Amino acid sequence: MYLWPKCLVVPIMDPSKAMKRPVGILTVKVLRATKLKKKDLLGASDPYVKLKLTEDTRHSNKTTVKHKNLNPEWNEEFNITVKDPESQALEVLVYDWEQVGKHDKMGMNVIPLKELTPDEPKVLTLDLLKNMDPNDVQNEKSRGQIVVELVYKPFKEDEIPKDIDDPNAVAKAPEGTPAAGGLLVVIVHEAQDVEGKHHTNPYVRLLFQGKEKRSKQVKKSRDPRWEEEFQFMLEEAPTNERLQVEVVSSSSRMGLLHPKENLGYVVINLADVVNNKRINERYHLIDSKNGRIQVELQWRTS
Repeated sequence: MYLWPKCLVVPIMDPSKAMKRPVGILTVKVLRATKLKKKDLLGASDPYVKLKLTEDTRHSNKTTVKHKNLNPEWNEEFNITVKDPESQALEVLVYDWEQVGKHDKMGMNVIPLKELTPDEPKVLTLDLLKNMDPNDVQNEKSRGQIVVELVYKPFKEDEIPKDIDDPNAVAKAPEGTPAAGGLLVVIVHEAQDVEGKHHTNPYVRLLFQGKEKRSKQVKKSRDPRWEEEFQFMLEEAPTNERLQVEVVSSSSRMGLLHPKENLGYVVINLADVVNNKRINERYHLIDSKNGRIQVELQWRTS
């Protein structure tokens, strides 16, 4: 079993590092957890794992949910971009999924990347802690363990991304794009903490210039991930236009009193994307208690 020292200090995010160029890839394989604690009234838990690097406030990765399992196995792999292996650390957080209400944190731990030898895989068994405060006596309580496999691979000189200096760089619009117009690209990434009163099977509706586009539906999820791209070819820049993004749940059962539910919406002014070429933001959903949605917009011209 691998234990990190009690004096571990989690690095604090330095805003000056947010624009650093990627220097490598951290591959994380979430293998399994053991002896997790019961969170549900029926004596079980529905665990999933969230991974994120310190100094990166926008990106996180999540495993699937293992329902009613205190010794879950995932064997799920993620690749995470690293910008500063000397200061960044991997946060490993285990949550108990809830269909309604807030997800309960079951435990966490942190792995400083500087403890890893480049290109050398390492399997770690970590005790789950309440937090990273070495003086918190609650960290002495057993919360189970999680096993992960890590390997950090620095980029070679010819592998370093060349376009990272301009984070707003976007591809050119295809040939035939109107000279005064362009291609509006909408990428619906994911949402968090969306919930319906009767069911939560979310999909996204995009409403723009009288047109409607829909994403796939994700069943029984308060944290759906779509990763779907939609395109609108426009005759002119949508400087004074707005895009409405709605999260909707529909039931698969016929004859219900509530076949559809609105889980929240956001209206996005498109002037920013025309001026900046690209924006990637998380928006708080209107008419939703805690719901948020991540939408990326690109304005591509020829």
